[in-house]
Amino acid sequence: MLHQIKQRLPLLALAGLSALSVGMVAAFVNNTDLTAPGGENAAAEAPLGGQGERSRQDDPVLDLALQSAEQRAEALAQYAQGRDSISQHRARYLLALDLIAADRGGSALPLLEGLEVAYPEMAPYILLAQAQAQRAAGQAEAAQATQDRLLTDYADDPAITTVLFELGQQDPARWDELLQRFPDHPKSVEVAHQRLTEDPNRADALPLLLTIARAGLHHPSVGDVLLRLKNQFADQLQPEDWQTVGFGLWRRDVYAEAGPAYARATPSPRNLYRAARGLQIGNQKDRAITLYNQLDQQFPDAPETATGLMRLTLSLPDEQALGVLDQVIARFPDRAAEAMLKRAEILDKLNSAASAQATREAILKDYSSSEAAAETRLDNARNAAQQGDLAMAVSWGRDALKHSPDADDSAEAGFWAGKWASQQGQNDVAQTLWEQVIAVHPESYFAWRSAVYLGWDVGDFQTVRDKVPAIAPLTRRNPLPAGSDTLTELYLLGQDQAAWERWQTEYVNRQDPSVPERFVDGLMRQTQGDYIDGIFQVSSLSLVDEPEEIEAYQALKQKPDYWHGVYPFPYADLIQSWSAQRQLNPLLVLALIRQESRFMPKIRSVAGATGLMQVMPDTAAWIKEREPSITDYTITDPHDNIKLGTWYLDYTHGEYDNHSMFAIASYNAGPGNVANWISRGGYRDADDFADKIPFPETRGYIQSVFGNYWNYLRLYDPTIAAQVEQVQQRHQ
Repeated sequence: MLHQIKQRLPLLALAGLSALSVGMVAAFVNNTDLTAPGGENAAAEAPLGGQGERSRQDDPVLDLALQSAEQRAEALAQYAQGRDSISQHRARYLLALDLIAADRGGSALPLLEGLEVAYPEMAPYILLAQAQAQRAAGQAEAAQATQDRLLTDYADDPAITTVLFELGQQDPARWDELLQRFPDHPKSVEVAHQRLTEDPNRADALPLLLTIARAGLHHPSVGDVLLRLKNQFADQLQPEDWQTVGFGLWRRDVYAEAGPAYARATPSPRNLYRAARGLQIGNQKDRAITLYNQLDQQFPDAPETATGLMRLTLSLPDEQALGVLDQVIARFPDRAAEAMLKRAEILDKLNSAASAQATREAILKDYSSSEAAAETRLDNARNAAQQGDLAMAVSWGRDALKHSPDADDSAEAGFWAGKWASQQGQNDVAQTLWEQVIAVHPESYFAWRSAVYLGWDVGDFQTVRDKVPAIAPLTRRNPLPAGSDTLTELYLLGQDQAAWERWQTEYVNRQDPSVPERFVDGLMRQTQGDYIDGIFQVSSLSLVDEPEEIEAYQALKQKPDYWHGVYPFPYADLIQSWSAQRQLNPLLVLALIRQESRFMPKIRSVAGATGLMQVMPDTAAWIKEREPSITDYTITDPHDNIKLGTWYLDYTHGEYDNHSMFAIASYNAGPGNVANWISRGGYRDADDFADKIPFPETRGYIQSVFGNYWNYLRLYDPTIAAQVEQVQQRHQ
């Protein structure tokens, strides 16, 4: 029914402020002397963090920033009257924005008066709000004066793009100015798009197209723009333009199209690798081989060359591939173990079992801590268990955790070693192994399975449906590790559109960003509802391979912000509401949605599955016939989609006596296949069943969904989070 696949969240409707909060605002306006000693001017003389770093980051106003206007009105009014400078400044600004949104611009003006001086990091945005409030209050001349001041005093600040864009509606020269001064700003991308829509063949079409290609990968038209550049303007593009086109196509996963574009860019390790790989994916084998060889000749020591040589083996006969792998082993020590394991696999295919075994033994001896060594130990453990030698299986599994603790396969090896030890009555050994899995790989599906066997209250396959976790949602954001102070302030205050737009002007290193920049970009994308790319930007940091990048990633990984970027919780109210109605664990529903759609409400699979829970149209119609309360629906609407998807998930649970693994497997592979697997029998337990599901996609789907569930549980349930932390402290 539903398939895995790689919208802006609805803005809260702002209602009027309560009578109490309006009264408090009035009291602030009437009683605060903006010029008295110790008042606003005194606050302005001190830096924003004048009361210390604690006051900036621990400011209680930040706990209100993500709330609706009605929820926070009274508290903001109180803080706006307080003496803590940063709290007062932030509260005045947010309260003013809420009043403007509620069409009470005149009431916002006293809150904004002089605030740009006291709150310099937000000065241009305060003036923007002030001009808006003045217009709403009918003060046209004052609004014009404020706008002129903004354009003069903050001529280089991206905040003025809003003004330039509006002025450009009547004066095209202002749009020219916008394009020239802020070419990477989303407003510039929109100008380029509008001009091309009005006249696709205008004289300056090429630079406008390049503006969208470079800075508008978020724009709906970018796919057509990239292909138009590639097909219509090929003879006018410079090498750097081809790199821009190639990068855009690569980021959109159109690898076969990206390859030829990168081939015309200035040769560099990355450009040549992506050119060759794209052509290889596009089945242009001979040209791909040529480019892989060019990469090797021109950049023999580059990390991309090692990856390119590994990929080259996929297009060569096995005997030739062995020679290429030998080069990788000799020239790239950090990739040698991976190449040796690939070499062993080819030797197995060539019926050279002894040579293959010798190669694997060399991996364990010479590269004991590598991913390849962990995979080898896991295979050895499984083979030993299959032959009934559980003691040897436990030994191999323990070695994986001991010698390759950071390798992904070590989590699986450690979990199974724990099960095998338990079967032999070695309960202390089993407990230690399961705790080590949780301590070292807290994000792993096998950490959840380990927690189950340790007796934690996390729900097993037969009980997870009925669990109602104690969900503690995020109440505030933390400062960003990259970008300007103003960007961070906008982000902390929940001003997502302004923060996103500002970030586009600061994110100048799009094609080769640092780890912190990629992380910030991922968070920014998520604020705009782009969870596919946003989650990818954050989660893909685990793939970095340069030492300084690994160090930066490891530092980020220790912070909750990273994990919340990998496992965000949008549509929380809808998910919890429909889960309660269907008596489903809300985190299980959340986990499934993350896997199915990455929270993209309008996404559609090749098979036609649609929306957050990837509901097939025929299945939706079938549900409607059986559920009287469903009289009409829009399958892309989040409310309707979750209503339909949770109905079906409840149904699949009912079909399998509330066994969640069977229900989730059925959601992916269909009830017929799951019924066949169950009837076939021969499984020792649920873990054995999950391990032997014959469809690789469904086998991976089970681990992904329940791995998601576990991660949401450890992130949003304080009790489980504390248990994980305790285990990690014991096994440091």
